[in-house]
Amino acid sequence: MTTTEPGRGDVAGREGLAVRAGAAFEAYRDGDRQRMDALVDLLTPVLWHTARGQGLDAASASDVVQTAWLRLVENADRISDPRAVLGWLVTTVRRESWRVVKAHGREVGEVPAEVVSDTPDPATTSVLAERDGALWKHFATLSPRCQALLRVIAFSDRPDYAAVSQALGMPVGSIGPTRGRCLAKLREALGTDPAWGGAS
Repeated sequence: MTTTEPGRGDVAGREGLAVRAGAAFEAYRDGDRQRMDALVDLLTPVLWHTARGQGLDAASASDVVQTAWLRLVENADRISDPRAVLGWLVTTVRRESWRVVKAHGREVGEVPAEVVSDTPDPATTSVLAERDGALWKHFATLSPRCQALLRVIAFSDRPDYAAVSQALGMPVGSIGPTRGRCLAKLREALGTDPAWGGAS
């Protein structure tokens, strides 16, 4: 099993993320070992960004996510409700991330500044890097609550608010409004930044 820096991945489908993850996990525990690969593909983007949100670089985030998957395999029989697997994994990643950050003497929640692009055209890469740099600069000014929320739900077209609530300790009813306020603050900041194409 390997975890690398993910792309957007598969976010299609009407079922909530926790429901789909729970179904794959239940099938895995029932003996369909290939469903673990499906579970990894489904949840790694959320887990990876959760780790990055705690201030880890790409390599450390990948290691933390790998550790979380190994812990899941070791503790699979201890999770009574398969639908709780998303929250269990997010919690495991956050705790492991905090351990790594503390061990390296960095501040939890520090946003990495580097932006990696696979675009081969140097001119395009330069423009994208400048825009991405502006995005992450303003993202870093958001509250830790906003940063955690946006990272966890960024890869789901239909976020499972119950799972997000469990993972982040937020009331379900506050997730939508909080998300809207966080995005509005980010848009406002980006709109005045020339690097993003805003006012000069």
